[in-house]
Amino acid sequence: MRFFFEIAYKGTHYHGWQIQPNAVSIQEKIQDALALIFKKTIAIMGAGRTDTGVHAKQLFAHFNVAENFDSDEVLYKLNGILPKDIAIIAIHQVADNAHARFDATSRTYHYYINTKKNPFTTESSWFVKQNLDLDLMNQAAKKLFDYTDFQCFSKSNTDVKTYLCDIQEAYWKQEGDLLVFTITADRFLRNMVRAIVGTLVAVGSGKLPLSAMDEIIQSKNRSQAGASAAAQGLFLTQVKYPYL
Repeated sequence: MRFFFEIAYKGTHYHGWQIQPNAVSIQEKIQDALALIFKKTIAIMGAGRTDTGVHAKQLFAHFNVAENFDSDEVLYKLNGILPKDIAIIAIHQVADNAHARFDATSRTYHYYINTKKNPFTTESSWFVKQNLDLDLMNQAAKKLFDYTDFQCFSKSNTDVKTYLCDIQEAYWKQEGDLLVFTITADRFLRNMVRAIVGTLVAVGSGKLPLSAMDEIIQSKNRSQAGASAAAQGLFLTQVKYPYL
């Protein structure tokens, strides 16, 4: 039988989602907790990978078990074992061929920029000292809808077969001292959102002209885009499936 976890976590103290040698990951922590409950190793597959320091308000992962179980009891035990910065929100039984990564129809990220120094948001936003032109950043964000190939925003030396992404929304809004960027697409490349945010901030601060957005995307060259925005401001906030 196959089940989906709905997961939320603060990524500050982890080296991203994916298990890796000599570094603590979200996936590792959850699999270790499952092993304690089911008395055997259970592998989980996430909807995507978040980098070191990146957070998730909603991420799904699937796993298989042969026997049925009380999902409320397992949910309670998991949250009791897991550290305070990782939570299992819900457990859903799904079809045996359901896939957390390949069945996702869209993913939404939010990026938070703080315009004033705030000691309480240092681990959940990027403090930018420069004045940023929000209207100009929104004009630059609209350029993303004119393209589908985003190789220029992809981390170099990745093993992806295609750089094509269908961006469905991308916009900035101000919430008090925070500038919040929302972006939704069918898929994202590694480091893509942080590279986009860094480039939009370069436009908003006057370091790049608005016309540079077209030139950067058409170049398909990561070195032409802006520097990646700080990891702590990025949140994966929603993953959609046709059956959840």
